[in-house]
Amino acid sequence: MQSANVLLRRIVRSSVLPFATQHGMKKDLFPLSRTLSLSLCLKQDKSCEPSEKLDLDEWKKVMKSGLQEEVSEMVSEPKELSSLGAARETLEMWRLAGRAVPENMSEEQLKTFMECPSKSAKKKYLKYLHLKELYKKNDKRKMDEKRERRLEAQDQDSKTEEAKKSPFVCLWSRTMDKAYNWRAAQSMIFGQPLVFDMSYEKDMSVREVSNTVRQIVMSESSNRRSVDPFHIHFCNFKDDSLYHREFIKNYREAWDKLLITVTDQCYTEIFPKDKLIYLTADSPKVMKAFDHDKIYIVGSMVDRSIKRGVSLARAKRLGLETAALPLDKYLLWNTGAKNLTLDQMMHILLTLKDTADWKKALEFVPKRKYCDFVNKPVKELKKTLDLISMLKLGKGREKVEKQFAKNYPKRYKLKQK
Repeated sequence: MQSANVLLRRIVRSSVLPFATQHGMKKDLFPLSRTLSLSLCLKQDKSCEPSEKLDLDEWKKVMKSGLQEEVSEMVSEPKELSSLGAARETLEMWRLAGRAVPENMSEEQLKTFMECPSKSAKKKYLKYLHLKELYKKNDKRKMDEKRERRLEAQDQDSKTEEAKKSPFVCLWSRTMDKAYNWRAAQSMIFGQPLVFDMSYEKDMSVREVSNTVRQIVMSESSNRRSVDPFHIHFCNFKDDSLYHREFIKNYREAWDKLLITVTDQCYTEIFPKDKLIYLTADSPKVMKAFDHDKIYIVGSMVDRSIKRGVSLARAKRLGLETAALPLDKYLLWNTGAKNLTLDQMMHILLTLKDTADWKKALEFVPKRKYCDFVNKPVKELKKTLDLISMLKLGKGREKVEKQFAKNYPKRYKLKQK
């Protein structure tokens, strides 16, 4: 009842009063039996004008128009609210049924969902919102995990720093450094020389030279920590070259304290040629065993474009013996060139020097480059495959059978005529 009275007051204020003021009247309204008289008291010289009469039909029209506007404004909001509520209930039912429905939807998204023309369009829109919500949750989870890892790393760094500051660890590290330096000093007198050819600066870009120096730094570190280190020689090394600047950038003050030999001379001027072997992947000759009396040369080059034959051509110009690692003999090579990094070559040579075991040495080859180790040499397997293909084609059957019987006398017997 009260709401009806409030509605009637609003209608009167919004419709009757504008109509009355339009006809020159003010607030006091007095309804009669069939007409309404409005008396407007205007204070002009303390006199009041007589009231004017309104037509009832015109007043009804104004009342009806105002009532329709008020009712439409008050009814439209509950309809919208009821439709949004119904849409939310529908989505909740779909979610419980196991459909791809987002957990949280705004009013704008609900309105867009209700405006979809068909059921399939609604499903696609809900699937899109569901995937979007999943991506956001996944990104948030990754960010949280990254934050946790960063905090754990900071905790570990703080612990390691505290451990490094302990007197026992400091004493141990200093003692080990002295032992490593003592071995490196002994290798400079009694150790087997290993030469790094530093004459490839013109064949590389600045970035490739930087990568080369970084690999040589890792090679020197692993050599210094080995049981029987090499005596490292940097030959064809020029002062104020790009190599030199990169080494100073990596070593800083320790560059002058390194226990290695640095010279601008060529290795052919320092060592006899008959003892030099240039290790290159392009060599036709395969290295069978590690020779402790030979001096191996490694080209200080990282070639992203893989220019074949550069180090081999240099070795031939100098008249030096060349060799390549027996990768095909021990590894089933997968894809890519057979070029290895300098630190990998250092690990392989150190392992060969200590153990003379090719399988242990070639474990430092990246596993992405080969499938597995082989028991037989790959050349024999290729010969066997060629013989099988010849048998299938029927060419030279007797010759092939004899060859099979010769290679595999226990497994294959010649047919007796």
